[in-house]
Amino acid sequence: MLDFRPMRLIPLRLWAMAVLSAVLQVLPFPIAGPVPVWRTTVCWIALLPLIWAILANDKNDNPLTLRRAAALGYLCGFVWYLGNCYWIYQTMYLYGGLAKPIAAGILILFCLYLGLYHALFSTLLAAFRNRFGRQLALVFVPFAWVAVELARARITGLPWDLLGIAQVDNPMLTRLAPITGAYGLSFVIAAVNALWLVRIRLRERRYTRPALTVAGVIIVVVYILGLRLIANAKPSPTAATATLVQENLEVGAANTGPQPTTQQFLDSFSYLSRYPSKRFLLGTPELPGTQTVYLLRPRADESDDTIPAATNLIVWPESPAPFEDIDPQFRSAMSALARSAQAPIIVGNIGFQPNPANKSGYTPYNRASFINSDGAFAGHYDKMHLVPFGEYVPFREFFFFAKNLLNEVGTFEPGAQRTVFSTGGHTYGVFICYESIFGDEIRHLTQQGADVLINISNDGWYGDTSAAWQHLNMVRMRAIENHRWILRATNTGVTAAINPFGRVVSALPRHLRSSLRVHFGYEHDLTFYAAHGDLFAYACALVTALGLALSLKSKFT
Repeated sequence: MLDFRPMRLIPLRLWAMAVLSAVLQVLPFPIAGPVPVWRTTVCWIALLPLIWAILANDKNDNPLTLRRAAALGYLCGFVWYLGNCYWIYQTMYLYGGLAKPIAAGILILFCLYLGLYHALFSTLLAAFRNRFGRQLALVFVPFAWVAVELARARITGLPWDLLGIAQVDNPMLTRLAPITGAYGLSFVIAAVNALWLVRIRLRERRYTRPALTVAGVIIVVVYILGLRLIANAKPSPTAATATLVQENLEVGAANTGPQPTTQQFLDSFSYLSRYPSKRFLLGTPELPGTQTVYLLRPRADESDDTIPAATNLIVWPESPAPFEDIDPQFRSAMSALARSAQAPIIVGNIGFQPNPANKSGYTPYNRASFINSDGAFAGHYDKMHLVPFGEYVPFREFFFFAKNLLNEVGTFEPGAQRTVFSTGGHTYGVFICYESIFGDEIRHLTQQGADVLINISNDGWYGDTSAAWQHLNMVRMRAIENHRWILRATNTGVTAAINPFGRVVSALPRHLRSSLRVHFGYEHDLTFYAAHGDLFAYACALVTALGLALSLKSKFT
């Protein structure tokens, strides 16, 4: 049996601080809609209560043991994931068709599992404190935090809402992203949280206040100068246009009632592709200050509303529409649309490859197909990073007891390699839905020569929860890391054009059947992050590992 008696030595105030830290970590991220910029500032103190609790003493005035520190971190992590990823519950029961108790159980298990990473961070910090003392332990805080975030990406494969994503709207701090990725922003945020404790502990020492004041002034001056430099930096001219389709189809268990035929779906998507809406948003939907634009007059390349707008690219989202690339009806409609629009098309569909080993004779893929302006199917990309328990079941044989629950889970196979599409002297790189949270994977598209990135997604599974907005912010960070325009076509929103600085330039309202004509540019530079990936995060992991080795060495010498 588990022995919880040692936990009684942890003062109640430390448990309260762990919970407070979790709540503060939830606030900088979207909760129900887009997060206001003022709320993102909470991240600068969000870790402070947890760090203070781990470095405090127990009821006997002794440093916390590793087990007790891990317990505090585990509670913090559990509550944070519960607040940040609460949408899993709604996704499972409302769109996945599971009973509410089962959906709630899945959410609890999810939080119990991923809460272990906060426990790991707290354990590392306690080990550093016990070996080096409080002050030096604070030096390791940003390194350990980034190392644990890297572990989330590499071990669990779920780097959802890294701490640095909270500052995607900070134009000064995001200048780190093309070098360090989002991990660099996480490092700075964690370091500032640790510095608060340094100031508290040193405030009464001689010269401390003047030194901190001078440092603060320097930081403010550098920040202002940096903002001016950023204001002068502009992406390449928007020399091209694209049409992004948002069909707004119901998904999963919510998709009830009579369904349109495949031809009706194709006709609807094709119409939206030729006749983009004259109503769109200048900025992020549902964010105060975002303007709605109505084009009352025809554009320069349109004589009236009956003539379709010219475009350089058409993008259809990942959606529940029954599009299969082995269907002659689908292929014929796509070729006809490409020829009539005189534009290439990127479309989300189910791909099939012949495979005699399967009962059906085919292997299914979540695919993005590329059709040239002459109507030829020129290539495809198969999604490599599938959603566990959504598009496939990992270790399916171990879940024999839940066979009925898993019948509706997709049986896709992951793609073998990333593929870019080239036409008209330009190269397009596509990533699908969930893949957008993996910065180290998206960068390979830029390495392969993509001068614009395309994200197709079906965020209908998220409903009106925070997930759609969290997902959008992670896509925005990918634009910054790679210094590329991202054209994002989604089933239910947010469909948008994102410039290389991560700003939403134009978008469609969510839950609206429409299409968006956007202007964008082609970029050709290769950022340090695109070239070298998570090098900075691995350096932080190395520093953390060395510190841990020294801590453990003291126990055996």
